[in-house]
Order: sequence, then C-alpha cells, then structure tokens
Amino acid sequence: MARYVEDDRAGHVHGRHVVAAARAARATASHPPAGGSTMREAMASFVAKLTFREMCVVLREQRGWRQAHDFFSWMKLQLCYEPSVVAYTILLRAYGNASKIELAEEAFLEMLEAGVEPDAVACGTLLCVYARRGRHGDMMLFYAATRRRGVAPPVSAFNFMLSSLQKHRLHGKVIHLWKHMMEMEEANNVVPNHFTYTVVIGSFVKAGLLEEAMDVLGKMRASRLVPEEATYSCLISLSSRHGRGEQVVMLYEEMRAHGIVPSNYTCASLLALYDKSEDYSKALSLFSEMERSRVVIDEVIYGILIRIYGKIGLYDDAQRTFEEIDSAGLLSDEQTYVAMAQVHMNARNYDKALQVLGLMRSRNVKPSKFSYGALLRCHVAREDIAAAEDVFRALCKYGLPDVFCCNDLLRLYVKLGQLEKASAFILKMRKEDIQLDEALCMTVMEVCCKSGMITDADKILKEMNNGGVTMKSSTMVSIIEMYARNRTSVMQEQDSSSKALACRTDSSALNATLKSLLDTPGGSSIACQLIRKLAREGRTCEAKFLHEQLTQLGVKPEDSATSTLIVQYGQEQKLHQAEELFESASTSFPIRGPVYNAMVDALCKCGNIGEAYHLFMKMADQGHSRDVVTISILVTHLTKHGKFQEVENIMHGCFHGEVELDTVAYNTFIKSMLESGLDKHLFLFIRWASKIFRVWVSWLTATALVSKQANYTQLSTYMIA
Repeated sequence: MARYVEDDRAGHVHGRHVVAAARAARATASHPPAGGSTMREAMASFVAKLTFREMCVVLREQRGWRQAHDFFSWMKLQLCYEPSVVAYTILLRAYGNASKIELAEEAFLEMLEAGVEPDAVACGTLLCVYARRGRHGDMMLFYAATRRRGVAPPVSAFNFMLSSLQKHRLHGKVIHLWKHMMEMEEANNVVPNHFTYTVVIGSFVKAGLLEEAMDVLGKMRASRLVPEEATYSCLISLSSRHGRGEQVVMLYEEMRAHGIVPSNYTCASLLALYDKSEDYSKALSLFSEMERSRVVIDEVIYGILIRIYGKIGLYDDAQRTFEEIDSAGLLSDEQTYVAMAQVHMNARNYDKALQVLGLMRSRNVKPSKFSYGALLRCHVAREDIAAAEDVFRALCKYGLPDVFCCNDLLRLYVKLGQLEKASAFILKMRKEDIQLDEALCMTVMEVCCKSGMITDADKILKEMNNGGVTMKSSTMVSIIEMYARNRTSVMQEQDSSSKALACRTDSSALNATLKSLLDTPGGSSIACQLIRKLAREGRTCEAKFLHEQLTQLGVKPEDSATSTLIVQYGQEQKLHQAEELFESASTSFPIRGPVYNAMVDALCKCGNIGEAYHLFMKMADQGHSRDVVTISILVTHLTKHGKFQEVENIMHGCFHGEVELDTVAYNTFIKSMLESGLDKHLFLFIRWASKIFRVWVSWLTATALVSKQANYTQLSTYMIA
C-alpha cells in the first residue's frame, strides 16, 4: 500500500498529468467562489489531454464538494465526456460526504434526464446520503422506488440504512428492512455480513422479540460468523427478562467457548437471573469466575451480591460487602443502599435498615420512588402509622404510588384496626384512579366488607372485571368467601324489610366474580370445593348462599357439595333447612345417589327414621346407588327403634340388588338380627356372606354375640358350619 501511494504521487499509476490535474483542481479551494470560471482557468492547460476515465479519477480525488461540483461542470464541456453512472456516482458521494442532499437529488435527476440508468451503487450512494442526515422518510421512499425498478442496493448501503434507523430507535423499520434483505438474499446475492447481523439482532432485542432475535443468531451461526460480546450480552439480558434460564446459560457457555470475556453488564444479567431463580450457588460460582477473569466488578454487581447474601441468611457477609463498597468509594447508587436496607428488614433489624436509608439521605443521594417504597415497608413493619403516612405523602410527590405501596399502607391500617383511615384511603385511591392488582384488590375487599362499604366493593369489582384485570382462582375464591361471610352477617343483623336490598347489593358483584371463576378451567369444581369447605367448618349459611348463587347462574353444584351441606344440616339438627335444600336441588337439577344418601343420613340424625326408610327405598326403586355407610347408619337407627322388618327388607334389597357391602355393614346386619331374635336367618346370612364375600370379621362378631347370649348350642353349630 505504501508503494502504491508513492507511485500514485509520482504519477506511475494514472500518469503525471492526471496527478497534476487533480492538484490543480484541488488548488481552487483556496480561491474565493467565482462560479465555474476559476475551475476553467485552472484546468485550461488540461483541455483535450485527459481521457474520460482520467477525468473520473480527477473527480474522485477532489476533497471538497464545491471543487467536485465545479470540476464536473468543466468535465461535461469536454469533447470526450459521455454521461456515465460512474461519474454521477462519484459526484453523489462527494455531495453526500458534505451532507448536500439537495445537490445530490439534483445530480440524480440530471442523471436520469441524461438517459443514464442508475445501478445498485448509485442508488445505494443516494440512500446513504439520506441515512447520514436522518432523512428516513425520503430514504424509505427512494428505497421503495429502487425496489420497483428491480435494483437491489449493495450490503454496504443496507448496513448504512439499518445503522441510521437503529440510532434513531426506529427498530420496527429496521426489522422491516431486514425482511426485505432476506427476500433479496437469494435472488440478488445480497448477503448479510457481521455488521448486518449485529445491528438486526440489536433491534430485535430492543423491540423485545426474543424468538426472532434467536432466529437471526441462528442464521449468523450458519454463516460461520462469531457474534460480539455486546450481541451475546443483549441476548442474555433479554432471555433473562423472559425467564429463559436454560437459554441464558447456553448463550453464556457458547460465548465462553469462543474465548470471549464477558462484560460486567453480562455478568450482572446472569447474577440477576440466578437471584430471581434462587440458584444462589451458581451466582456465587459466577462471582468467583468473574474475579478469576478479572472482570471489573461495579456497584450494580455488588448490589446483587448483597441481595443474594441477604436471601441466604449471610447477613454478616452482606454487611461486610456493603462496607467494602463504601471504603472503595463505589457506594453511590440508591439501589445498593436499598438492597442493604432490605437485608436488614429480612433479618427484622428495622432500626438498622432505617440507619442505612438515613445514611443515603445524609450523603445527598437523590431518593426516588424505589427508596421511598423501601422506607415505607420498614415503617409498616414497625407499625409506625405516623412515619408511614409521612413517607407515603413524600412518595406521592413523584406521581401516583404503585399498588405495592398502597397495599402496604392499607394492610397496616387493617392490622391496627384503623378502618376509618382505611376507608378514607380507599376512597382516595378511587378518586386518583389507581389501578388495583390482585393483592390490593383483596385488601380493599376486606376493608369494604368490614366497614360495610358494600356499594364501593361492588363498583370496584365491576371495574376490575370490565377492565379485563385477570385474577387467580385463589384470589377470586377469597373474594367470594368474604362476600358470603359479609352477606350472612348483614342478613343476620338487618330486619326483614332491608334483607332483600342487602341481597341485591351483594349479588351483582358476587355474580360477576362467580362468573369469572366459572370461566376459568375447573372453576365450577373450585366453587364447589369452597361450598364443601364452608359446610365442614359449620358455616352453613355461607355455604347455602353460594349454593343458591351457583344454581341461579344455571350451574349445577356437584353432588358432593350438596350432600356435604345436607349432612352438615343433619349434624346441626336443622332438618327443615336440609329438606329445603334437598327439595330445591331436586327441582333445579336431576339428583343422584350421593344426595339421596346424604338426605337419608340427615333424616336419621334428626330422628325421622320412618321418612329416612321410605326415602331410602324410593332411592333403591329408582336405581340410584346405595352407599354402604348410609345403609349402616339407617340399619342402626331402625334397630334402635325396633323396626326389624324394615331392616330385613333393606337386607334382602341389598342382596338382590348386588350391593357390595363392607365389613361394617355386615356386622350391622348381624347385630340387628341378633337383637331381633332371628337366629336362623342369622346363621344362614353368616354362612352365605362367608362363602360368597369371605367376610371373616362378620364370623368373629357373630360368635362373640352368640357367646354373650350363652347360646352355646348355636355357637357350636355355627363353628362346625
């Protein structure tokens, strides 16, 4: 290259006269602008001495746009001149380097008027001119025109356009242009290079399109190109934000396999991922690897390390690291102070947490909503309402507080029984149109139910449902349970004239929440689980209310939910309520064996044995399954009341209906027959049961009872049998 430059200066490449002409043309830059006369005077001695190709060389050697413009004007006056795309391209490049877009456009139009067809290089040159000045609208219009003419700009022009678009954060247009490149790759031999892939991956990452970015990385690998550390870093960061832990590790290992030393930003992304996934051993291992690789550890990484130490209970190590950062003069970031304060809060050392946050303020570190949120959590944990309210007011100066801070303060009010303040705070949140999340919604519902603000709770739930806020099934179940509890208490306190109004007030919000729950997979089963839970806890009023709400929505409660509630009514001696529920269930939907069995059980426990027997026989006639537990309970009660004929009817019905009895049921029948004096039937029954079902426990029960009655003849006969 050095020899080439020396030869050019001596005129060995293009000739001495070409070098002299180029110098003469450049020398006009020192003269004041005088149109083309100065250039004509300077080039007077070179008339008819330069070929067209040599004039193009002289044009290319001009360093200023004005000299290029004047020389091209002189060049067109020469006899050997012929319109050529080469000369116009050189002129376009000179205008572009000087950002003379208007002159470049005029030159391009002149080329077209001269009948010269622009090639890919000429079009790419003008595209680069537009990109250099950020004229992206004109650039894309001109690019569309070149596509219509079937001209594919070179890769260098694509790279210039992509880079300019990315610098102005127009990532959507970068992606759009990349797709065009992929269409042209095979047809026009437009092959992306390392720079192209780097820019495109960066734009996909900025747009949050992880899958598309990984696809481009795959194409880059197929082209045997090794990405830069910055490319790996941005992909690792985006994968980490998407929770793709395995992909993050794969990218990091691939980068290390290429011998690329990770930057502290890459390491911070990995540490943050390990922190989030609670893989603390890998985090500490990475930190050791960073020290071995001499990666510069900045305050962000130290802050993550402090957080990790706090989560695994190494409070002394966290404190030591914090002091080391302070001694090294690296302690300047608000997040590091907050991380250390959070460690103290996790250890319930709230006073030390306040000291750390106070140290931050004393060093004039500008606080933000982040540090105020930590300070609020600290005062909430200390149950200091006055201090928490002061911090919350300061937090409001930065705009609307987030839902987490609102929930912290509201939970404090509820915990300390400050329902009036809690109610006023809810009204303030509604006035400021703070959007509720699941946790805050649960707290608001709790306050509204305790304070009697049912109308507000109703409106809030409707707004959340209409706003498309999705809640977990567990959250919806908790809200439904609170509504049911509140409704029951209100119905018990109010007189009959206002009960209907209370029902209407509650039902609209409750129905909306129930509908949302029922729309989720398995929602009906979850609602029935809640009914069973309430019934077993003795909260039959709430269970019945939810049962009625499901029925009104046209959803058939599961038999297990209905039967559990009926059984609970029986245990509480509330036969009237059990009969009402059984009647309403049979009227609304077809009922099956479990509900019949539950009603038989309730009738037995309430002493209505005759009706229990008739219902059992009706159930058997209709072909419903007979539960062995219910059979045992019914037979026991019939035996106590001396209704042995009914027991015998049930026994024969079970045998003919091929009901599979268990040991308890057999023993119950045996005991009933012994007490009735039906010894002959007893021994036939035992022999049949032992032969067919091999129920040996029944044999032991029978022998014990016969022995107790001192009927040794029957005992010996039975033992022989």
